[in-house]
Amino acid sequence: MRSIVAGLFISLDGVTEAPHEWHFPYFNDEMGRAVDANMQRADALLMGRRTYEEWAAYWPDYSGDDDAFADYINGTAKYVVSTTLERAEWTGTTLLTGDTATAIRELKQQPGKDIAVSGSVATVRWLLTEGLLDELDLLVHPIVVGKGARLFTDDMPKVPLQLLRSETFENGVLHLTYAPAS
Repeated sequence: MRSIVAGLFISLDGVTEAPHEWHFPYFNDEMGRAVDANMQRADALLMGRRTYEEWAAYWPDYSGDDDAFADYINGTAKYVVSTTLERAEWTGTTLLTGDTATAIRELKQQPGKDIAVSGSVATVRWLLTEGLLDELDLLVHPIVVGKGARLFTDDMPKVPLQLLRSETFENGVLHLTYAPAS
């Protein structure tokens, strides 16, 4: 059975929004290896509508220094959870509508590697509360951003988690991996 693994950049105060505004001063080789390891163990991406629209507007025509990531993201199967998106035109994309929880359970039963989630914080929250997320891989940055969308909201139900792994990088970033508590 495939696992759904969400990997997020997150500030000390729980902000996940706009990491391009605060994340890059902390990016180093250790963090690059952690991100790469998650990419290597996945052969599919799951995302929400907003992340899909942002990425589909950028990555298909990307030309720059990060060709390896562009090749990966453009060549990987993509599944989009949305109640409002009518079509998904990015090559290799499947739109999941209707009973998305059932569609995701069926997707997890198919052969293959892990299914990665990057960004798509509302989708990660939903996956957590639906019991569909198998791992939550957080790169906790030693910065208080102060404002912005947070991973955990006040209206979320209690979701017990267990720590699987932890590592402290030289730059002060904590690499924490959680799974649902059994």
